[in-house]
Amino acid sequence: MAKLNITTLEGESQTVEAPEGTPMMDALRDAGLVEGTCGGVASCGTCHVYFADAAKAGERTEDEGYMLEGLEDFVEIREGSRLSCQIKIGVEHDGLAIEIAPEA
Repeated sequence: MAKLNITTLEGESQTVEAPEGTPMMDALRDAGLVEGTCGGVASCGTCHVYFADAAKAGERTEDEGYMLEGLEDFVEIREGSRLSCQIKIGVEHDGLAIEIAPEA
């Protein structure tokens, strides 16, 4: 199990636990923190998060990069911006600080 340290849109701290291999979006959606409208295919941006440590965010997929580019006129895109639907939770995510990004 990985524990994610989340900062909500309201600035509150919350811990979300999820088994390795779970899409991060599913864990965050089940906790009521993101919508995940497109079901995980990187086409809506409603699961956008900010990793406090951009190096631990990993590489963006090509589709994810295009989606984030499309969002940048509406919300802040940071070095640690990721679509949580494109991330499978692993041991490397245990203890990470993640902030929920505002929706466009």
